[in-house]
Formats: sequence, C-alpha cells, structure tokens
Amino acid sequence: MQSLFERGPSLRTRLVLSLAIAGSLLFLDHRLNTMQPVRSFMTSLVAPIQYLAILPEELLDRLVYLSTTRTALREENYRLQEELLELEMAVQRLNFLENENDRLRQLLGSEVRQASRRMVAEVVAVATDPFSHQLVINKGSANGVYDGQPVLDNRGIVGQITSVGHNTARVLLISDQSHAVLLRAERNDIRVLAKGTGDLALLELLYIPHSTELIEGDILLSSGLGGVFPEGYPVAMIDSIDRDEDRPYAKVLVRPFAELDRVRTLLLLWPANASEEPVYDDEVPDVD
Repeated sequence: MQSLFERGPSLRTRLVLSLAIAGSLLFLDHRLNTMQPVRSFMTSLVAPIQYLAILPEELLDRLVYLSTTRTALREENYRLQEELLELEMAVQRLNFLENENDRLRQLLGSEVRQASRRMVAEVVAVATDPFSHQLVINKGSANGVYDGQPVLDNRGIVGQITSVGHNTARVLLISDQSHAVLLRAERNDIRVLAKGTGDLALLELLYIPHSTELIEGDILLSSGLGGVFPEGYPVAMIDSIDRDEDRPYAKVLVRPFAELDRVRTLLLLWPANASEEPVYDDEVPDVD
C-alpha cells in the first residue's frame, strides 16, 4: 500500500520549481520593479510590530524622566535658556548673511537659492543585519516622504530614504557599503567621492591621487552634485591619508560628523526642486 506522504511531485521537482519561481520573481523585480508595492505593503504591515518592540524602552525612558529631581530639571532649564539665547543670536546673524547673499546674487544676476523644507522624524528601529546599515523612522508617504530624500541630524548628513511605507520609511546610512556621495573640501573645493566601508565611524574616499592637496583635518561638505543632497551640509572630516606608492591611489579615510551609532532624532529635507510636499502630523487625515 502506497503511503499518503509519497504522493505528488518528488522533492527534486519541488526544489527546481521553487528555484524557478524565485529566479523569475528576482528578475521581474530587478527589471520591472514589480515587487515595490509588496515591499511598501510589508513595511506598513510590520510598523505596529516595530512600535511594540520599542515600547518597553520608551516606557523605561519615561520612568527615568519622571524620576529626575526638580533641581536637575531647573538646572537643565537654565542651561537650555542660555543655549536658546545664543542660538537666537546666531540665527539673527545667519538671517543677515542670507539676506546679504541674496542681494549679491541679484546684483550678479544669479538665481537666489530657496530654503529647504524640513521635518523632524524619530528612529523606531535599527536593521538587525550587520552588513546593512539602515534605520526605520516614524514618517512615511502620509507625511510626503519619498525615495532618495536626504536625511540629516544636528551634526551633518546621515543618509537617504530608500523605502517608503505609509507611516514609516527606511534610511540607508552613508556608512553602508552600497552608499556613495559626492563631496567637496571646504578649504580648497576639491571634489571627492566618499563610499561607505561598513564601519559606522569611517568612510573612504575613492580614486584620490597621491599628489592630492587634501590634508588631515580637512572638512568635507556635500557638493550638491548628484541631485540628492543639497550643497553645503557637513558630512565628514579627513582622519588619515596613506600615500603608499605601491598602490595606484592614496588611501584616505574620513570620519563622519553624524554619530551614526546613536542617532535618535533625524531631520528630513525637501529641497526646493523636490516635487513632493511635506505633510505635517496635524495635516495628516485620520484613516478609519
């Protein structure tokens, strides 16, 4: 008598069929991007799980905050008032310089640069894959977030959006090995290409000749080329330069300004040429 478990195609046939289906899906997604709606749906689907995962940490942070003494809060409030006064003075100076710059551009017949639109986002999850440097933030397509959008923190450029769900989005950090960005040196405007190394604290400059005029300590800013990151934002500082003549190019390592291993709050930018518009939380319609 034949067993019920022996009916149907053989295991080898099932394996070949599964591999054929998987290969077809990979080809269609690579060529036609057919799985993008599925990825967006899955990102939105797992968002509640991500919120639940960080709920204990948020509750613990809340308890620690409530246990803070009144004296400590008073001292912090005094310190923040001093910082706010200094920042207000800096903003006044910045506004004066921006207005002066706009007038000079008008006199020279150059186009006046428009200010970028901004929105604050919080990190809700970190990718568990050690070979992929990605974060998940609590803003998505409902807030006008789009693929390729630049992301910063209070120190400099962090990365860019790579996948968008309804209420969440994934950020690819500049330290990821698949990420590269065009920069320029603040001191002498030399343009360089910085690539992620897989180390959150180091990037590498590619194709730097041994005769380069770059030196250790040079500050690198976003060049504005490539259409992703606006010009002039700080990215990294040159940490070391190895001019070994046995190699075709100098080995230049730079240290990003953003603390990529401990970032919690991020800033999303909508450049002036972005077709999308930011939608703030008080403008997002309720979904029943």
